Amino acid sequence: MNNTYYGQLIFEHSKSGRTGYSLPHNAWKEHDIHSLPHHLIREKSAKLPETDELTVVRHYTNMSNNNFGVDTGFYPLGSCTMKYNPKINEEIAGMPAFTSLHPAQWDHAQGALEIYYNVQQILSEIAGLSKFTLNPYAGAHGELTGLMIIRAYHQKRGDAKRRKIIIPDSAHGTNPASAAVCGLDIIEVKSTADGTVDVEDLKPLLGDDIAGMMMTNPNTLGIFERRIPEIAKLIHECGGLMYYDGANLNPMLGVCRPGDMGFDIMHINLHKTFSTPHGGGGPGSGPVGVRKGLEEFLPNPQVLKDEKGHITLKTAPEALGAVSSFLGNFNIIIRAYCYLLSMGKEYIHMAGKLSVLNANYVKENLKSHYLLPIAGLCKHEFVFDGLRPEYGGNHHTPNHITTLDIAKRLLDYGFHAPTIYFPLLFHEAMMIEPTESESKETLDNFIEVMKKIAEEAKDTPDILKTAPHNTPIGRPDDVLAVKAAKFTY
Repeated sequence: MNNTYYGQLIFEHSKSGRTGYSLPHNAWKEHDIHSLPHHLIREKSAKLPETDELTVVRHYTNMSNNNFGVDTGFYPLGSCTMKYNPKINEEIAGMPAFTSLHPAQWDHAQGALEIYYNVQQILSEIAGLSKFTLNPYAGAHGELTGLMIIRAYHQKRGDAKRRKIIIPDSAHGTNPASAAVCGLDIIEVKSTADGTVDVEDLKPLLGDDIAGMMMTNPNTLGIFERRIPEIAKLIHECGGLMYYDGANLNPMLGVCRPGDMGFDIMHINLHKTFSTPHGGGGPGSGPVGVRKGLEEFLPNPQVLKDEKGHITLKTAPEALGAVSSFLGNFNIIIRAYCYLLSMGKEYIHMAGKLSVLNANYVKENLKSHYLLPIAGLCKHEFVFDGLRPEYGGNHHTPNHITTLDIAKRLLDYGFHAPTIYFPLLFHEAMMIEPTESESKETLDNFIEVMKKIAEEAKDTPDILKTAPHNTPIGRPDDVLAVKAAKFTY
């Protein structure tokens, strides 16, 4: 790439008087700018870059080549399941029959409604729950919707004092955030040394003011919560409901179901589990499912099949009301439907099993160089606590090699960094999730690079401290990069 374009803004290419277009003269004088109401006309012209077309094309093409995504390289983000999105799903979702459909046509679009209904049914079967809504726009939106259902359930029973939600200390950050937005009080339950919920710490928290408990299984450490049935029994006996954060559903596919474990409500991240586009702020989808007896609280409109086999929209007075415009992000739902149909009941379980196999393969090959705080079988992801001490990973010593140093150095080798400094249970947390999409060759390459970085940390630590070396921007001041829109590098 031409270094001229590295790190520059399009405004920096601007030359006064230069243009990249030529417009015809206005043949309709009555519609020129002077005919507009005065209060709508700018006092000063907008400050726009003045460049030729070729400069614009080169600038944005070169900028786009700096983007990193699952289509360009390995993306081992922990707790985010960055799996590959099959291109046939994109092609089908882009068919004119779908893209030209206006949301106001829902009542007369039986084909589109059937897709929506079928996805509801498939997700219900996978989750072991009674019914789903696909209306929420994202996972956190689904969390909020699920928590609103919990509140509505207690309020209908006249039990308004239940305002406390129990959340493990290893939970995703959206859990307490969603609960707070819903007006609930957050009660934290501690983890044991093996990373699972401490049931003995949970018991004293229970009472007649508990609305429910949010859990992720496997949890954010990639550990299966083996005492789920006991935890669910305790929560139900005190009158609360169990909420399943579906962010880590991927390794469970076709193997076990949240509904069978005792969960009453859950959300699913379609972008994490069912291979729809991920990141960039959207579009997303966070379907919410409920057990039998809670269906009435699902938001409007609800998609149902009548006795004649017609798919209809129902607005129920006892429901939450609308949580999104129309029926959520329909084109994302189409992509998930394509993925579900292509996998089928016969092969959906392979996604879960292969994600677990890949994670354990990487973990076992790297634990000789990186500190593994919790030994044993993981599920889809695992967490290292930085480098082992013999490779410079002692965080009690000055100028030790940090997880941030490792993440920066990975960029030089063409890999996106894994999730770092989360969960907060470990000082130098580095969470890795390879997903089932990656080949053994890719994983072997990643393992080799991670070991090489560990050796560099021991022999030539300055290489890590000054990394990355091969990117358009080196290592900016972290605080300044957050606070200032433009910074010096």
